[in-house]
Amino acid sequence: MITFKTTLGDIKIELDFENAPVTAKNFQQYAEDGFYNGTIFHRVIKGFMAQGGGFASGMDEKDSRAAIQNEANNGLGNARGTLAMARTQDPHSASAQFFINLADNDFLNFKSEDVQGWGYCVFAKVVEGMDIVDKMTLVDTGRMGFHDDVPKEEIIIEETIVA
Repeated sequence: MITFKTTLGDIKIELDFENAPVTAKNFQQYAEDGFYNGTIFHRVIKGFMAQGGGFASGMDEKDSRAAIQNEANNGLGNARGTLAMARTQDPHSASAQFFINLADNDFLNFKSEDVQGWGYCVFAKVVEGMDIVDKMTLVDTGRMGFHDDVPKEEIIIEETIVA
């Protein structure tokens, strides 16, 4: 169990080591290392998702470890309340950034092992604090530098607790 203590409240996350072992272990290692402490949810889109894990306050990008293999072909879907790894166009480019699905985002699910079909790997779910995640969507967002949908009032992960 991982708890994010955020400026809006606590979010408790249960990792799925059975279906996404590489991804769950990667996320847990970042959490144990304190990597997420002081990071912000830097992209929030109402009715879609809230993304974090890559930027400190002021949109200062953090250095992350090497990318991991995409495990999106694990049978898990991007349903409301699940966590998935964020990535670039390269299907196997996820490292530290993640997002919490605010809706059932089936279009993000694995379809095939090619660039267009890989999808986004679900590796965990929110087991407590989805009301806090929903609160994130009430914050005004805008453009900051090259980034859209950035909360104007920072939503900070102040502390990460691994139990």
